[in-house]
Amino acid sequence: MKIMVQGLATFAAAMGLAAAANAFEPEATECIAPAAPGGGWDFTCRQVGKTMQDLGLVPGTMQVTNLAGGGGGVAFAEVVNKRNDSNDLIVAASSATSTRLAQGAFPGNTMDQVRWLASVGADYGIIAVAADSPINTLPELMDAIKADPSSVSVAGGSAVGGWDHLKVLIAANAAGVEDVRNVKYVAFDGGGEAVTQLLAGSVQAFTGDASEAKGFVDSGDIKVIAVLAPERLEGDFGQFPTAAEQGIDAVGANWRGFYAPGGMSDEAYEYWVDAIGKVYDSEEWKATMAQNGLAPLDLRGDEFQSFVQESVTQISDLSKEIGLIQ
Repeated sequence: MKIMVQGLATFAAAMGLAAAANAFEPEATECIAPAAPGGGWDFTCRQVGKTMQDLGLVPGTMQVTNLAGGGGGVAFAEVVNKRNDSNDLIVAASSATSTRLAQGAFPGNTMDQVRWLASVGADYGIIAVAADSPINTLPELMDAIKADPSSVSVAGGSAVGGWDHLKVLIAANAAGVEDVRNVKYVAFDGGGEAVTQLLAGSVQAFTGDASEAKGFVDSGDIKVIAVLAPERLEGDFGQFPTAAEQGIDAVGANWRGFYAPGGMSDEAYEYWVDAIGKVYDSEEWKATMAQNGLAPLDLRGDEFQSFVQESVTQISDLSKEIGLIQ
């Protein structure tokens, strides 16, 4: 009996070593930000990558690749068609991603072609103008649009019909704009480029998310005239009024998270879900969220997959309602 017990112990130890040997260990890690530098996806990749590095979850530095185009469609197609079996790759995603998928804007691509990993928070929408703009409130901006829609252009970092576009339409609808299709929206490849055009005077307002506007707020280049949250945010963005405070009942929450290639191994998938979860749980990430206007949203693995599916369905219904898709 003693020999048998020893034999079982040896076998168990061997199996443990084998399991450890087969466990996924990241190597040359990469995060794709599907937009130009300076936007929300870029922020998500760089901040989460830095936190993973600080927590020792990845070896060395995580490479960030900016792959702009098509409101995230270029990056999605790249992952599906060319990087499908990569175990070291994660991709920044948000409500903009589910919006484009909901509207069939990634030709030939659907949400089930990739694996949805986890969320790292929710980024409430903001509407801003240049610091020297005569407009100081959301009602003032909406009154200008009502008076002459052609005189006001609103820039955003998603394609026409994308999440940035939908946010300003939600606000316009709540403000009593009779036909929101008359709101002039100008699309750019990322929030950074959109703000640059605002500062150049090419457009009159900007619609984006709190995190991508943070640097421009700190530099004094823009003024936030409304946050599309149910109540004031904590941290630095607590100084800005909500749309609801100004009599316009509009809320626009942009979730932030990651997806992975559809052919990623189960071991790698579980590793990345766990790693992103550890980032979310860390004190470092809590501080990052507070500094950048991110609100809590903690969804991992299957729960996040279901959430994205529900988001796609909801946005599809909204897009049909306002005539963006049939």
